[in-house]
Amino acid sequence: MSNQLELLRIFLTAAECGSFREAALRLGGSPQTVTRAVKELEEHFGELLFHRSTRQVRITAFGEQLAARSRPLLADVESLFSTPGRVPAASQLAGRVRITAPRVLGRGALVPALAGLAAQHPGLALDVRLSDVFADVVDEQIDVGVRIGFLRDSRLVARKAGEVAFSLVATPALVRRLGAPQRLEDLSALPVTALLDPNTGRTWSWYFASGRQFTPGSDTFVTDDPDAEVGAILAGLAVGQLPDYLAAPLLRSGALVALLPQLAPPPWDVWVYRPQRGPVPARVRLVFDHIVAAVADHGRALREG
Repeated sequence: MSNQLELLRIFLTAAECGSFREAALRLGGSPQTVTRAVKELEEHFGELLFHRSTRQVRITAFGEQLAARSRPLLADVESLFSTPGRVPAASQLAGRVRITAPRVLGRGALVPALAGLAAQHPGLALDVRLSDVFADVVDEQIDVGVRIGFLRDSRLVARKAGEVAFSLVATPALVRRLGAPQRLEDLSALPVTALLDPNTGRTWSWYFASGRQFTPGSDTFVTDDPDAEVGAILAGLAVGQLPDYLAAPLLRSGALVALLPQLAPPPWDVWVYRPQRGPVPARVRLVFDHIVAAVADHGRALREG
């Protein structure tokens, strides 16, 4: 029985990795061991589990069905025999972990924290993809992700790690020249920035208290890059609405001032998530927990200044 469970564990790892070589790296073994385990299961079931070529391996329909049935069973067995408080061996903390996060939040909060984690665990291979395009956790084989706002996906295990507030901001010089808006309707007469949503190609709307919204026009400064938007606002070209991880330091320094603070919207949640796909390797749990702590610490530092 123990040999059969080990075969399934190797098979599931190969199914998650999409490569026998990477599966071997995760398991601390050789690609030949993975190949032999898969071949033994194929002979047992009389079905191919993977389509193989010189460039890649791709799981078959039967392999997908077997993986779906095997994951919860293996998870139950591993949970049954796990020892509370046991520290994972170094070999369990080695291997690749794929991570996705929004660009600005990723650069500010995740990359410094992950650099420290990698230094503590030399066996970790961190594959960090910073993008404002929502990643498909299954197709892109994401292990851990970060997302701001709504997260409604039954395939995900998610933990709230913090909140992001939003501020309407401008330079003091722009306010002196054009005046500060007193009502939401006054924004229509002011130059504004427009940030494009890379997922839809449309302009992000600005959110305010009581569910009110304002959609910037396209006649002042349009960009798909948050850093470029900040640059335009700091140059005094326009008014913009920024998340606090961009706005807070600039407001404290006096480079920007807050407008219509009484209409600030409720904060958005920041989620750290991973896909529900059976047993979670120790290295993924380690990175997941580390990112949750890093996002929380980053938010706390912004609030406390």
